[in-house]
Amino acid sequence: MPLARAIKEEALALGFDAVGIARVDTTPALPLTLASRLTQWLQRGFHATMTWMERTPEKRADPRLVLPECRAIIVVGMNYFTNHRADERPGHGRIARYAWGQDYHEVLEAKLKALETRIAALAPNAATKSYVDTGPIMEKAWAERAGLGWIGKHSNLVSAEQGSWLLLGEILTTLDLDSDEPASDLCGSCTLCIQACPTQAIAEPYVVDANRCISYLTIELRGDMTAVPDELQRRMGNHIFGCDDCLDVCPFNLRAEPTQEPAFQPSPVTLAPDLNALAQLDDAAFRHTFHLSPIKRAKLAGLQRNLSIAKTNQ
Repeated sequence: MPLARAIKEEALALGFDAVGIARVDTTPALPLTLASRLTQWLQRGFHATMTWMERTPEKRADPRLVLPECRAIIVVGMNYFTNHRADERPGHGRIARYAWGQDYHEVLEAKLKALETRIAALAPNAATKSYVDTGPIMEKAWAERAGLGWIGKHSNLVSAEQGSWLLLGEILTTLDLDSDEPASDLCGSCTLCIQACPTQAIAEPYVVDANRCISYLTIELRGDMTAVPDELQRRMGNHIFGCDDCLDVCPFNLRAEPTQEPAFQPSPVTLAPDLNALAQLDDAAFRHTFHLSPIKRAKLAGLQRNLSIAKTNQ
């Protein structure tokens, strides 16, 4: 069996829903293109306060600067869609779907480490390095190259099979692996995601201004309510952690099937977050409630600010 096929079968056996391979060394111009796009985005200030993105954009664009002699990237995806509907009656907030269950970083990281172990058994001399969202890798661009989907006009990956509900991870490797066919952009003339954004954060097709993005405002941005402009506060509605508005309207989500991963199932707190009850949490209660959840990234102060904005809007 070809090595690439054997690795893909191992990935699927571990519970990944999609897997593809992108060659790094056969497209020498691609890192330069990715670095140029990232640099232009940074120069426009669209990264807001995420200054860590300014560091070494060339490294982010070229995996060979992360793993010497990297030849290929194995990109995996996990479906996190569930059939549940958020309870948005008055008094409730809205949490992005990916944060309904356990922290996906930990779920995918454990599976990626297991896949690295299986790759080592298949090819003992290979070097590998894995990441889930936090490494210096432009993962959506490489996922597109690996055939998992294309980057939509909302700047997120869209899969023809799983829609917008794929969480990504990648393994960089020195192995000489056959690559998959890159995905084609199927957005066409559709602009539903651009129209759906409450804060008009999609500055132009495929370009998001984080300064206006609800996901950034509710998760990454630090500070009290004065850190969020009044105009944006009014547009945030009842969002208290992340936002799915641009994803929810994507026509390709009509094909999405529910995930088989138990860790991504919602809890009563995340499916129907009570604004008043959550506002009463102290630090210990916050850490206990969200210790397995990505919501802990916002920290208690950030969540309290978001709750205050949502309560004002309601």
